[in-house]
Amino acid sequence: MSMSMGGGSGGGGDHDHIDHDDGSRGGDRSPTVAMVAVQVGFAGLNVVSKLAMDSGMSPYVLIAYRNLVATLFLAPLAFFLERKTRMELTGKVLFQIFLCSIFGATMNQILYFEGLKYSTPTIACALGNTLPAITFIMAVPFRMETVGIKSLAGQAKVAGTVLCVGGSMLMTFYKGSLIKLWPSHIHWRYAENATAGGGGSGNMALGAVLVIASCFAWSIWFIIQTKMSKSFASPYTSTAIMSLMAGLQCSVIGVGVEWRLSAWALGWDIRLAAVLYIGIIGSGLAFALMSWCIQKRGPLYVSMFSPLLLVIVAILGWAILDEKLYVGSAVGSALIVGGLYMVLWGKGREMKKMMNLDDKIVEVVQQERGVVGSPTLPIYLNSSNQEDQCGQP
Repeated sequence: MSMSMGGGSGGGGDHDHIDHDDGSRGGDRSPTVAMVAVQVGFAGLNVVSKLAMDSGMSPYVLIAYRNLVATLFLAPLAFFLERKTRMELTGKVLFQIFLCSIFGATMNQILYFEGLKYSTPTIACALGNTLPAITFIMAVPFRMETVGIKSLAGQAKVAGTVLCVGGSMLMTFYKGSLIKLWPSHIHWRYAENATAGGGGSGNMALGAVLVIASCFAWSIWFIIQTKMSKSFASPYTSTAIMSLMAGLQCSVIGVGVEWRLSAWALGWDIRLAAVLYIGIIGSGLAFALMSWCIQKRGPLYVSMFSPLLLVIVAILGWAILDEKLYVGSAVGSALIVGGLYMVLWGKGREMKKMMNLDDKIVEVVQQERGVVGSPTLPIYLNSSNQEDQCGQP
């Protein structure tokens, strides 16, 4: 696959534009495959992390180990895949990576794992689907997104955002009656014992609020990462540095909260499995692939895959953890997913209009140059609109 090559060879601006155009017209499916793999990895992360915390592991300790393991995993990849890439690690880039570590790793993970501790994997993933709407809201002030309320696309984005917010509030404050499903015959006995013994499911509303707060931190990371990828197109290197910074930050916070050595001890149990899984898969590979996809397609494209995570986690939660489904969660999830795709439909319509405008500009330029009908490479007159010019698969 070309994912690792994309991260290592994305330094030239013209080359990046050609990759954007190929992907938007269906020629390159690598970003799609990468994001599906990320969602599958995140589904396992939610289940394994929930089991580790229900067994008594502190979320602060789990997050600190997660980022340190991710650093050890990513550093060799960054060296071998991007050692020949021309990169300039300036003070500005380091500061941007530092901000990414605070919002995209430390704050996002602490808030999310605390929310997961007090809720369930399905609820946490469903509320995570508010991410595109939150990303849209936060990207407007930075002129990375436009509202365009007079257009149908703009109205769809605004209405979708309202639905996402409404669905998240419904899941937070309304439980409803139990929806009876047929029993699963593949329950993991260890999971049943761990969830039965865990005391982290007492306050669903608090868990929901914490997960929503993590989405705001996640959206800020999307925006900063998009800005940084234009000047430092080496996702493995930037992710390795970010994971190291986040690991140090989380270690300091973790020691302040859990100062007992026994809280940091790992054995041959679910805690060690969770640390290795979420460090290598959940942070190492996932952050690198998402950074690469943001560089190729923009932040909204990355966030559009979150409903897939909800489906996978809901199936795993029911099959393995014997998770219960209530009316409030089901209706809220439906509203969130519906709002999500309204936002994405509006964005897709805007991108299609932008592509048609680009084609007309190219045609005019070709006519002026007397090369009508000859095959040419795509021409982009404004490199600052890189995210708006990339399409969906």
